[in-house]
Amino acid sequence: MDIEFLNENMMGPNAWLIAEELTANLHLKRGMRVLDLGCGRGLTSVFLAEKFGVQVFAVDLWTTATENYNRFKEAGVSNLIVPLQLDALQLPFAEGFFDVVVSVDSYHYFGNNDFYFEKTLKPILKEDAIVAIAFPGMKYEVHDNIPEEMKPLWDEEALKMWHSIDWWKRKFEPYLTEFQIAEMDCFDRAWNDWLSCDNPYAVEDRLMIQTDNGRFMNLIKLTGKIR
Repeated sequence: MDIEFLNENMMGPNAWLIAEELTANLHLKRGMRVLDLGCGRGLTSVFLAEKFGVQVFAVDLWTTATENYNRFKEAGVSNLIVPLQLDALQLPFAEGFFDVVVSVDSYHYFGNNDFYFEKTLKPILKEDAIVAIAFPGMKYEVHDNIPEEMKPLWDEEALKMWHSIDWWKRKFEPYLTEFQIAEMDCFDRAWNDWLSCDNPYAVEDRLMIQTDNGRFMNLIKLTGKIR
């Protein structure tokens, strides 16, 4: 991965690194249809196309299809990726269409409830489809006892979406076989790559990560197959 391309297109902790760890033990094969849900500027889509040769449907609400298509052409993988600007709450795909869903650093925005996976996402996945999702979280639920030093640094809206492994486990376990959920090993590297960028949002995040100092925040990964 070209470092300049990576730095220009990061929107948070290094999604390329997160995708590498998330998919390390998955059996993705050329020809599979993969939904990259909430792909942002398409780093994860490029990763999936380059590494596995899969057909990626790169879906994001805020990034236009044309912007991502131009990025995919620059990366040399536009023949493997279909860029789409869509709302994750309204996915216009056929039932049982996808072999795989991958979502990095976005699922918590729309899926942090009791109905999204069952009602919206699961129907468009094949039986035995692979599910691989990673998002920011917490080592434990802090919402009823927020540390004083973190209150000015945690955005209230974001904090509502950050939860513990135990909280998330209940949202997925009933629907997946071979289910695994754990803290990610790449937390420090992924965040450091982001914080070293000159993106103004990255600059704002530096104090938050420094103050947290590994005490509360984490990255969570989960994988499994549709029952």
